[in-house]
Amino acid sequence: MISPAKTTRRNAAVALALALACLLLVPATGAAKPRTMYWGAWIGDQLTGEQAPWDMSAVSRFEGLVHKGLSLIEFSAPFSDCANTPCSRYPFPTAQMQSVRDYGAIPFFSWNSGASGTSDFSSHRLSDINSGAYDAYIREFASAAREWGHPFFLRFNWEMNGNWFPWSEGVNGNGPGEYVAAWRHVHDIFAATGATNATWVWCPYGDTQRRLAPMRQFYPGSRYVDWTCLDGFNWGQNASNPLPWGSFADIFHASYERVVGKIAPHKPMILAETASSGDGKAKAAWIRGMFKQIALRYRQIRGLIWFDQADRDLQWQIESSAASTSAFSLGIRKHPYRANRFGSLTGSPIQPPS
Repeated sequence: MISPAKTTRRNAAVALALALACLLLVPATGAAKPRTMYWGAWIGDQLTGEQAPWDMSAVSRFEGLVHKGLSLIEFSAPFSDCANTPCSRYPFPTAQMQSVRDYGAIPFFSWNSGASGTSDFSSHRLSDINSGAYDAYIREFASAAREWGHPFFLRFNWEMNGNWFPWSEGVNGNGPGEYVAAWRHVHDIFAATGATNATWVWCPYGDTQRRLAPMRQFYPGSRYVDWTCLDGFNWGQNASNPLPWGSFADIFHASYERVVGKIAPHKPMILAETASSGDGKAKAAWIRGMFKQIALRYRQIRGLIWFDQADRDLQWQIESSAASTSAFSLGIRKHPYRANRFGSLTGSPIQPPS
């Protein structure tokens, strides 16, 4: 015969087990809540003959393909134009910034310390920034940013862990430690000038093969970075850069874990350049996998920018096939990616969308 005390304890245990089972069956409020995301594109000249935002009709054409407005528009410029001697300096792109804002998107400006129109970057070394040679130009640029006065993302000297840009350490005469020093130097000039409307984005390249320099050594520190970032491409088998076909996770997962787990665990992340090569069906499948993976596994990613350009004989654009266009359009419309409703955005640094 079972004693009343044992029966009571057994009943309590059964009740507790049932309650825990119910909790497992019913998701906690907020745990399954989808994240809202910024999204956009770096649109080349293939749609209208001119890149956005110099030609905003390119944005309209792209929007027509995906049937949703963009919340981010990426564009870029180096420090200098050296097609002629002496080099001239690129000014802060006030008109282009305003065109993006008037459309309702947030400008995502990729600015680098290199030069166009030349293959000689010897006058654009990191040591030149650190010595103050570019202080007057940087201060003028920052003053113009302050005068424009609206929030924008500033991705400075990206993919620094590779060896293909003249601002990476180990190339162009750049020495160890100079990258972080240059980043902090430029950031400090912006701060001293009052250009606090810039949201600073630190963006290494996703190291799928662990062949690049360790990302951690280029991190300027939490005081100098507002968002982290990764670039990464599915190159596949091609003559330009033959690599194995890689899924979204193959390309980004290891680097994502290093950034959010060890380098900058409390910073939101954005993918500033991503795209896939391949034919229509394969590329469409890659795009569908990208949207699924971001939603399920990459909680700290709060922005996505597609590299919508032809580059090195590869068609990265979503419009390279009807299947790719359809897959991207469905992913953007299905998931909680924000449209162009940011024309009155205030406050810096820019926060993830709510």
